Amino acid sequence: MIAGPAAWTGREMAATPGRWLRRLTAAEIAELKRAGGRYVARGGDLAAMTAADFALGGLGDTLAGVRETLLRGCGVAVLRGLPVDDRALAAAVFCGIGAHLGHARPQNARGDVLGHVRDTGVGSDDPAVRIYQTAERQTFHTDSADVVGLLCLQAARRGGRSLLVSGMAIYNWMLGERPDLVARLFEPMATDRRGEVPAGAKPYVEIPVFNWHAGFLTVFYQRQYIDSAQRYDGVLRLTDEHVAALDMFDELANNPDMHFGMDLEPGDMQFVYNHALLHDRTGFVDWLEAERRRHLLRLWLAMPGDRPLPDCFAERYGSVAVGDRGGIVVTDAAPA
Repeated sequence: MIAGPAAWTGREMAATPGRWLRRLTAAEIAELKRAGGRYVARGGDLAAMTAADFALGGLGDTLAGVRETLLRGCGVAVLRGLPVDDRALAAAVFCGIGAHLGHARPQNARGDVLGHVRDTGVGSDDPAVRIYQTAERQTFHTDSADVVGLLCLQAARRGGRSLLVSGMAIYNWMLGERPDLVARLFEPMATDRRGEVPAGAKPYVEIPVFNWHAGFLTVFYQRQYIDSAQRYDGVLRLTDEHVAALDMFDELANNPDMHFGMDLEPGDMQFVYNHALLHDRTGFVDWLEAERRRHLLRLWLAMPGDRPLPDCFAERYGSVAVGDRGGIVVTDAAPA
């Protein structure tokens, strides 16, 4: 069994928002706006921003505490209250906070390090589409980086609720109830790359859902992409036991006692630790006006001081070097 602050239940987290939610003070907002304003005025490249480029006073110590919460605490932190009326300034602040937490990693085949999460009008039935590009319900999953950060610029008209679940709690439950099935999740399974394939690599990766390494249990999961990877010749085929294990994993993740949710408000910055938690988003109905449509910015971060990862993660992360891993590296495209 896994013990520790990341092995929580949804009911616990919903009842104790002080573990993960912090409202920025007026002084902190002013500090962030000054640092962001200086960077914007210099015409700085957001993709190249470092912590030294975004000098902070006391808030730097607060962000060090956020890093500890992510890596060795409950695994999620939300900073609330950043003004987002000036979107260029808000983006600079978001990247600056990310630079104090870790190192930004590319999120797509173009090499972009600042992603845009919004409905592009495509459907998830296309196996080349990544689910965040749609308005449809996602499923609980991990991203290909140590930490994922979101900044809400505009919320949907209805829906789009953020959901989180502890992979450690799912493991504990399965170990107690169905150890035969949890054992199947330690076996390699294929996950679809969805068209973002490095030169010479397979169109899928083969990484177990659960991995024990160096004393840590790490989770790696995206059920839709596991299912769609079965379309390839030569892929590891899912057995009936694998499917039963995946179904139980999904059933537990979707149990309202296990997960909890939050409605991200404009100005909320949410950071989630992918190696212990999974995240999801409910489907949403957007506004008709383009300027009001749901829009979030996203960062993927490699975290200095993080846990070691097993070698199999190099298939997806490019490297397992702590502080310099994760993201999607396909070509030599210049990041944006």
